[in-house]
Amino acid sequence: MVQRRSLLSRITLAVLLWLYRRQKWTILGGPPNIRRCVLIGAPHTTNWDFVFFVGVTHELGILPGFMGKDTLFKWPFTRFMHDMGGVPVVRSSRHNYVDQMVDEFTRRKELILVVAPEGTRKGSPKWKSGFYHIAFRAGVPIVPAWVNYETKLGGLGPAIMMTGDYRADMEKIATYYEEMMPGHPRWAAITAGID
Repeated sequence: MVQRRSLLSRITLAVLLWLYRRQKWTILGGPPNIRRCVLIGAPHTTNWDFVFFVGVTHELGILPGFMGKDTLFKWPFTRFMHDMGGVPVVRSSRHNYVDQMVDEFTRRKELILVVAPEGTRKGSPKWKSGFYHIAFRAGVPIVPAWVNYETKLGGLGPAIMMTGDYRADMEKIATYYEEMMPGHPRWAAITAGID
């Protein structure tokens, strides 16, 4: 039996969906046909990305998960954080967050873990690689998601299995983003600095 969301999470979701629907987005493509993956979102340029993420995942019927510091899951926000899809990460653990997320995938039959690989809205000389290591070690694909605020278009790409060849795998991801949003300056950051 699925547990009903708390009042706080229902109100929060309703507000976020109202904000999302006011923007009149068009979503290209459907939900992934898999139940376990790492879903990456790019480019990450504004806090409005979260509103878009909530709206799109709701529209596509996806129950997303996201990493959060374990301290955010303490009372009185424990239920709220879990309702919103939070997966606690213990920073003081001798296991880093990659290890913890790999363990989480091992425990769950369903988990769509959403990660912003840039790690910042300001841009970065290269993407952080944690999302890649989570997907590869957990044996789950990466699904690229994109958003274009100028055209009000966004969507999800194909599930891409990681091979362990970091450069080749990241170039596949970069190629997908370049096809969806040609010429965007941030796509160079995907492969920049790869050894």
